[in-house]
Amino acid sequence: MITVVKPSTRILSVMYYAREPGKINHMRYDTLAQMLTLGNIRAGNKMIVMETCAGLVLGAMMERMGGFGSIIQLYPGGGPVRAATACFGFPKSFLSGLYEFPLNQVDSLLNGTFSAEMLSSEPKDSASVEESNGTLEEKQTSEQENEDSMPEAPESNHPEEQETMEIVSQDPDSKEPKERGNKKDYIQEKQRRQEEQKKRHLEAAALLSERNADGLIVASRFHPTPLLLSLLDFVAPSRPFVVYCQYKEPLLECYTKLRERGGVINLRLSETWLRNYQVLPDRSHPKLLMSGGGGYLLSGFTVAMDNLKADPSLKSSTSTLELHKTEEPAAKKRKCPESDSTFQKLL
Repeated sequence: MITVVKPSTRILSVMYYAREPGKINHMRYDTLAQMLTLGNIRAGNKMIVMETCAGLVLGAMMERMGGFGSIIQLYPGGGPVRAATACFGFPKSFLSGLYEFPLNQVDSLLNGTFSAEMLSSEPKDSASVEESNGTLEEKQTSEQENEDSMPEAPESNHPEEQETMEIVSQDPDSKEPKERGNKKDYIQEKQRRQEEQKKRHLEAAALLSERNADGLIVASRFHPTPLLLSLLDFVAPSRPFVVYCQYKEPLLECYTKLRERGGVINLRLSETWLRNYQVLPDRSHPKLLMSGGGGYLLSGFTVAMDNLKADPSLKSSTSTLELHKTEEPAAKKRKCPESDSTFQKLL
C-alpha cells in the first residue's frame, strides 16, 4: 500500500539524511530543528540565509514563517540551488517574500561601491552569447546540409532521385524561419527573465543595505569564519545567528574570531545527541545502532559594538583613565602605615 503524504520539513530532512546526506552536508533532522529554534524563525521576520543544502534549510524557514516576512538568500556561483525547496510545493504567495543576492557582491555592498551596473553587465553578456550561439548553430546546420548534399550530387542520374533531392532540399528552407522565430522568442524570454532577476537583486540589495535583519542562518560547505564576519554587519543588534558545520574545528576558529572581534554575546558551540527507542509492550529499550553525529552548531546574539573598541587610540586613552581611577592618592598610602603603628601602640 502507498500513502501519499503532504511534504514537510521532517519528512524531507529524514529522506535526505537517509538517502543523500552529502547533498545536505550531513545535517541531521534534529540539528535542523535546533537551527530553527535557536534562530528564532517566525512569521514576520526579515531573515538572511546562506546555505548549500539543496534548499532544505530555506524550505524549512519558509514553512516556519508561513509566507509572512522576507528571506534573503545569498548564493554562490551562477544561481541558487532549490531542489529541496521545490519539493515543499509552496504557493506563489510564499515566493513573493523570497529574495536572492549573489555572494560575490556582498563585499561591494559593504564597501558602498555596489551599483546596478554590476548586475546589468551579466545579462547582456549572456544574451550576446546566446545570440552568437544561435548564429553558430544556423551556420553549422547549413554547412551540414551542404555536406550532406555534396556526396549525393554525382549519383543523381535517375529522375526519381532528383525529385527526392528537391523535396529534401526544400524542407529545411521551409523550417528555417520557424526555427529562427523560436530562437528569437527564446532569447526574448531569457532577457525578460534576466531583467526580472536583476530587479529582484536590486530589491534584495536595498533590504540588505538597511542592515536591520532579524537573524542570520549559515549552513554551507564553505569555511564559516569569513562568511559570518561579513554577514553579521547586516544583522540588527540583539538578534540571533546560527552557523552549522559538519566539523567542529572550523567553528572553534570562528568562535575565537568572534570573541576577538566583539559585538556578540552568549556564544555557544553545541552538538545534539540522538538515539532512537523501540517502544513496544514489555519490550521498550533504546536501539543498539545510532547516528554517529549530526553536525555542530555555533549560536549567539548580536549586540551594538562600542565605538571605543574600533579605535586603538581611544583604547589607550581609556586604559590610562582606568589606571588613574583605580590608583589611590599618595596621601592615603602614607597614612596607612601611621594608622597601623598607632593601632599597635593601643594594643
